[in-house]
Amino acid sequence: MPMMTLHETWAAFNARFGSKLEALYLGHGQPQARLFEAMSYSLNAGGKRLRPFLVHLFCQACGGRPEDAWNAALAIEMIHTYSLIHDDLPAMDNDDYRRGKLTNHKVYGEGLAILAGDGLLTDAFRVLCSGTLSPEQTVRCVRVLSENAGPFGMVGGQVLDIEAEERECTEQEVLDIQSRKTGCLIRAACLMGVICAGGTAEQSEAAVVYADRIGLAFQIRDDMLDVIGDAAALGKAVGVDANKNTFVKLYGLEECSRLVSAYTKEALDALSVFSEHQLLSELAAFLTERNH
Repeated sequence: MPMMTLHETWAAFNARFGSKLEALYLGHGQPQARLFEAMSYSLNAGGKRLRPFLVHLFCQACGGRPEDAWNAALAIEMIHTYSLIHDDLPAMDNDDYRRGKLTNHKVYGEGLAILAGDGLLTDAFRVLCSGTLSPEQTVRCVRVLSENAGPFGMVGGQVLDIEAEERECTEQEVLDIQSRKTGCLIRAACLMGVICAGGTAEQSEAAVVYADRIGLAFQIRDDMLDVIGDAAALGKAVGVDANKNTFVKLYGLEECSRLVSAYTKEALDALSVFSEHQLLSELAAFLTERNH
């Protein structure tokens, strides 16, 4: 039987993962039903679900059991979704659409959107602690996820991004923003996949290199798509980052294209410590060339 392609594997994963996301808040029997509705609205809005897929792929690359990675995958998608809900708010990016649908605050109002984000962030750790991992693995995942999602990671990057809105940034400042705002959750996903499989220290180190390089390549490509992308394919407006400190503004499109290729190669080189890494290699190449 031929091995499934990257996109077939990703589609099969997303079908199962989507079912698990939909089931999270069904039949909860709680009076705050509107909150769970708002949380589920954004959680089930689709998207690439790259971060949970990375948890799955790294668990697989280390020879782990897929069932051991589901809760870590759910938790990181919940935190990513909370960050998107808050990013879209008028006080942040003030976006009307996300993944081709009205943003959460446009449907539920700003107050409930804030609380839906808060709910997803907090409940992610309940979900993470409810899986099949050992206590030691669970604690390690909690630490990795909280460090990378909080003030030392994604939230810290968001603050740097806000502070930089009124001025032009240096190259190091742009790297500081994006390595935290986008890169840290990708790093957490890759590391948690290794932890879920009981991987080695060498595999964890390689996962960090891979994550950091594809995180940069992913964000640079994202910045490029804001200039050259199609709004229908992206599911959101383009040109909204024209006045922000993006990699395109810093380097220009041609240099950005070169950097994406260079970072992707470094990510691929890091995979040599894994006996089975074909899908991770294909994923890195896909992220380099994606149009959505």
